[in-house]
Amino acid sequence: MSVQQAGFRGFANPVDPTPAELRAWAYHPDASVLQTMPPDWDLLVAGDRLIGTLFDLAMDSACPARRFALHCLYIYAADGIRTHFRAHPKRRLRKFVEQAEEHGDEQLKTWAHNARMLLARPELFEYHDWCEGGLVRAPRRIS
Repeated sequence: MSVQQAGFRGFANPVDPTPAELRAWAYHPDASVLQTMPPDWDLLVAGDRLIGTLFDLAMDSACPARRFALHCLYIYAADGIRTHFRAHPKRRLRKFVEQAEEHGDEQLKTWAHNARMLLARPELFEYHDWCEGGLVRAPRRIS
């Protein structure tokens, strides 16, 4: 049996999952096995359609795919800010930042801080940190 066969099989179309499918995957025991997902899957799902679900998953400290969801929040914030909010609505990002500041744990508060810093100083963007998971694997507050 290959890794592909052992992974989550609940997607009708893995490159365009529904919020319910993404949530089911996130709580599946194999959710951390990202090698079974399409290439650049993080970039594919980190859009407006799924960001609410990803935010909810990142807020749940018991979610097996929480780090992945947090990583997608970093992609979403960077994508919105770097495109001057042509890619994503500014008000939506601000809503998530405010919720993370008010109700999130330290990881979410760090994401909110970093999003605010990038908003104030877009030159702080580094692809590795924001889009390849650097700020998730080595959490820190940028300044």
